[in-house]
Amino acid sequence: MQYKHYNITLKFTRQDALQYLMLKVATPDTDCSAATGCQMKKQGKREKAHKLLVHALKMNPDFVEALTELGTILEEEKDVVQADYLYTKALAISPCNESSLAISPCNERALVSSDRTLPLVEEIDQRHFGVIDSKVSSMMSIPKGNSALRRVMEETYYYHIYHTVAIEGNTLTLSEICHIIETRYAVPGKSLQEQNEVIGVDAAMKYINTTLLSLTVNDILEIHRRVLGYADPVEGGRLRTSQVFVGHHISPHPHELVQWLNPEEALQLHPVESAALTHYKLVYVHPFVDGNGCTSRLLMNLVLMQAQYYTALDTANKGDVRFIAKCTEITLDTLLIATTEHSVGLLAPFGVNLTLSVKICQLIYG
Repeated sequence: MQYKHYNITLKFTRQDALQYLMLKVATPDTDCSAATGCQMKKQGKREKAHKLLVHALKMNPDFVEALTELGTILEEEKDVVQADYLYTKALAISPCNESSLAISPCNERALVSSDRTLPLVEEIDQRHFGVIDSKVSSMMSIPKGNSALRRVMEETYYYHIYHTVAIEGNTLTLSEICHIIETRYAVPGKSLQEQNEVIGVDAAMKYINTTLLSLTVNDILEIHRRVLGYADPVEGGRLRTSQVFVGHHISPHPHELVQWLNPEEALQLHPVESAALTHYKLVYVHPFVDGNGCTSRLLMNLVLMQAQYYTALDTANKGDVRFIAKCTEITLDTLLIATTEHSVGLLAPFGVNLTLSVKICQLIYG
């Protein structure tokens, strides 16, 4: 019998080699930490088990066994929300035995545990949404001509612009941003690029506030065109034509943006859930060369505004429903307190009057 020999060339980059070496070095220690953590848990040493499992996940965030085991510890400590998050993350990771279509044993535990925690978490979320809805009703009953309401909304408007550009690395202060928006004069000694970013976000927010928009591709392009209209007018309002990489994430084709706009299942969601999903999906698709984060935050606000929510939120890019819900509630509290118990001062250029609502906004934005 004769054998044929084939030469196969595999592309193996330097990055692949580094990842392979890191995996070879980290895996034994990760396995050891997780195994020791499980043993400590069996012995009733919960605190040590917790620390060891957290250590294992820092070295390998996708370690299914550690995710599931830490989830059980948190569940027993009555932190069902975080436990459910860990179970869900474990289930999102590929099965241990990729050659088999069956659910691996390590994922089966996560599946059973998730079935137990999910109804509890959904009940917690619905209660929180109910509280938010009640506060929205109270806020909507305030007359639109209320002077305190107008002042605090103006404050939160400036704060939103300040924080949304700061997330992208803009170094302008709040008072400088107020000066730019109110006078349209440049701040001496400051980057013109950063000042143009502020003017762009201001233009986009005014466009959203004065236009009846729906979540269509054209509307999103119009928002983005204003976001980058002064800082990068060439790219403003244009979908990217090249592949982009964000960390380990390979963004899909920008035309996939159309597939998730106004889906039927979104109609069944609470406005906070829908806003978080919209924010997450736009960041995931990453349809533009630049300005994705700012545009996604503006779209999130648009969804809440369409549901008669007043927001001045500034969030991370993970579409965290509970984080957004908490920020929404704090913002509503700010407005309600300002219009019923406390007077609120306007933001003066280069001399900001820090009032109660501003201090609460600082808690929101960190």
